[in-house]
Amino acid sequence: MSTEKPNHTKILVEQSVFGKTLNGTDVHLFTLSNDYGTKVCVTNYGATLTHLFVPDREGEITDVVLGFDTFEEYISESYLKANAFMGCTVGRVCNRINRGKIEVDGKDYQLAITNGEHHLHGGKIGFDKKIWEAEIVERGVKFTYLSPDGEENYPGNLKVCVTFSLEGESELKISYTAETDKITVINLTNHSYFNLSGDFSQTILDHDIQANAPFYIPVVEGSIPTGEILSVKGTPFDLLQSKKVKEAVFSDHEQTVIANGLDQTIVFDKNNPGAALYSSESGIEMEVQSSEPGIQLYTANYFDGSVSGKGKTYPKHGGIAMETQHFPDSPNQPHFPSVTLHPGEQLNSYTSFKFSVKK
Repeated sequence: MSTEKPNHTKILVEQSVFGKTLNGTDVHLFTLSNDYGTKVCVTNYGATLTHLFVPDREGEITDVVLGFDTFEEYISESYLKANAFMGCTVGRVCNRINRGKIEVDGKDYQLAITNGEHHLHGGKIGFDKKIWEAEIVERGVKFTYLSPDGEENYPGNLKVCVTFSLEGESELKISYTAETDKITVINLTNHSYFNLSGDFSQTILDHDIQANAPFYIPVVEGSIPTGEILSVKGTPFDLLQSKKVKEAVFSDHEQTVIANGLDQTIVFDKNNPGAALYSSESGIEMEVQSSEPGIQLYTANYFDGSVSGKGKTYPKHGGIAMETQHFPDSPNQPHFPSVTLHPGEQLNSYTSFKFSVKK
């Protein structure tokens, strides 16, 4: 019997009904799979990644993202109260905006206050809670959402497309485009929580993490940037060499004290952007590449056992979000890379998650 791997990567995309919204609208699930055993499940509710199956070192097909098996769990009271944003596309502007105040094209806008005194992840009903139009495309599925002028008090009619595609043997690529008819601000990310062990009752504290990121964005209480961009040298955010996640989480550094663990934006090396995560238990390694200037690392510091999914109760530090993005509060920090989008321009961004195993 031949043990050779197939020499092609034909992608199968299947569509099914995932559930119904409260007003009776069908929500769909799209399953992308290939000959290597990799399988990606995404729903048009929030353009959300629900499952990501890849082979472990024993060849067992292993789910590596936290989430739920049913649509009803994504709209349950316990999940919404947890404010966890599992696997979803976050926008119009991800991360925090200081006191929800922005100025765009000389006009002041007050956004919803959704996290302490600040605006977080697009507002009260952000992109993560919208039903997106879906289209099966080559190698995956494309979700499209038209955010109307004034939605969550952001300016401009904004057309956003997010494409999930399966590349190579085990690589998920997420591509973003956006266009507007009025000057606006936009900062998109995917908010999946990864646990490469495949056992979602365990934490990710013993995972190994590495990032080509020589700088970090310091914050004050409320996780609002000071405006500085500092060297990671001598901090728990120095991930230039691989270390255990717990080394950063349990540091007594003032930044981890503010965040109750690891919840920090680190700044990629422009010439070699990327990060990696590894579980010695499963042998699964994930490499992250992105066109974004930074990545927010968040270790589920406020999970408290109140949310369960896929047959497990998700514990504190039960996953790590690796949110490639522009920097927090960028609209109010003119020296940060700009998140302003003008009419006639097109935003283009991508992030890929490539999986392999160490024997």
